[in-house]
Amino acid sequence: MAVSTSFNKRVKAKIRHIPGTKPSLYNNQLLVSTGIPSLDAVLGGGLAVGTVLLVEEDLHATYAQLMVKYFLAEGVVSGHALSAASADIDPDQLIQDLPAPIDDVPSRATTTSTEQTEAASQGSGDADNKMSIAWRYQNQPKVQPAPTAQFGHYYNLTKRMEAEKVNGAGIDCLSFTDLLAYEREQPSSPPYTSCRYKCVLHKIRKRIEDGKFSTAVKSGQHNILRIAIHSLGSPLWGDGGSLHNHGEDNQVSLLQFLLALRATLRTAFSVCLLTVPSHLFQDAGTVKRVERLCDTVLRLESFAGSGKAKNPAFRDYTGLLHLIKLPCLNEFVSRMPETLDLAFRVRRKKFTIEKLHLPPELSDTASREQDDPVPSLRPSLGCSSSATRSSKLDF
Repeated sequence: MAVSTSFNKRVKAKIRHIPGTKPSLYNNQLLVSTGIPSLDAVLGGGLAVGTVLLVEEDLHATYAQLMVKYFLAEGVVSGHALSAASADIDPDQLIQDLPAPIDDVPSRATTTSTEQTEAASQGSGDADNKMSIAWRYQNQPKVQPAPTAQFGHYYNLTKRMEAEKVNGAGIDCLSFTDLLAYEREQPSSPPYTSCRYKCVLHKIRKRIEDGKFSTAVKSGQHNILRIAIHSLGSPLWGDGGSLHNHGEDNQVSLLQFLLALRATLRTAFSVCLLTVPSHLFQDAGTVKRVERLCDTVLRLESFAGSGKAKNPAFRDYTGLLHLIKLPCLNEFVSRMPETLDLAFRVRRKKFTIEKLHLPPELSDTASREQDDPVPSLRPSLGCSSSATRSSKLDF
């Protein structure tokens, strides 16, 4: 007699392998690299797919723009689909200045192949000289193939990426001219006070639909869509809320755009990096609302033109990196890094995020515990008879 049971074996779900991605060690979330390995380590391994990374620009927006270039360059090397939008600069000019990747794997393989050729030309007499200790490895291939997919790369700021590689990536650019053309065809309507935000959202949704980046699409192979929006909320976006402080109505368009953008990315294999000139916003409450509508928030503080540039404690750094908000995905609380005192350093070839190490205090007047003077004896105000002796009766 057959006995029926409701027991079902639980099978661990397999994560789809997408080039340039890896699962998180903390919450099993799919991650992509920002293009800056030191920043990936601060964020817990990388940038989670389906999230929005907000970078509050420095005063001159130099280093925020550099982070956008790293983000796009990593997408080109990893073979991801790319979209770039900006109203302040031409996106075509931005992608032409992408840094070149540092890849020395082919050179090592070529060197190994050369050594094998030279060893083979010495004669057949060396064939008898076999390994006596690691004999089990003598049949293993001596030349290791270069990895087909790597998470995170290093880049050289002094060199530009090859034009053929950039043009072959098929980057979808949205410039200020395209925003004006869309604004003439589609007049603004509530809740968007600026039609240019509506244009960007429309282009992103269309790219997700046409490229089949939605998580609802059942296909064998998926890819990642990287979206980079430069200087969002600047005066050229036509909102006007960043220059005036006349209430909440001025920033309705920007807030509605961020809310719709995050909802769109939640159901797609895509990730967005956007920079915002928060120093132009006159209303501090608007900045807080913008930060609340993003998953990860960073703020860049450059030492250029400030009094901190002359401070000897910061002479080894270019600026400070403030962690405003970290994502909380598939967990109760967000993962906290080892330290919140972070700084960034820009050298001739690279951009790195480091821990802020202040120099030790070596002042001659600094008091140490072993050098503390003997405390002076003060007269007692209690009921003790001795003025030079402390007693338990003193109060």
